Amino acid sequence: MLKLKIVSPERVEFEGEVERVLVPGTVGQFEILTNHAPIISSLEKGVVRYALPSGERRTLDIIGGFVEVQKNVVSLCVELSGQ
Repeated sequence: MLKLKIVSPERVEFEGEVERVLVPGTVGQFEILTNHAPIISSLEKGVVRYALPSGERRTLDIIGGFVEVQKNVVSLCVELSGQ
């Protein structure tokens, strides 16, 4: 299980446990699963997709930002589309 925190300049968009996260990296889309290697990457315009333990899938349209993964904690700092 991963702990995901998504923050935008306005507020915390999501904070909780997820099974996986798919992000639009600047060199291509990539998926983050449990025990992913530590990484910091910039993000480009696209869709962040994440799956909750209940099976619910959520999406978030972003303009850009960055992601950090370390010890099953995924932190996204993003600018949202339409703001």
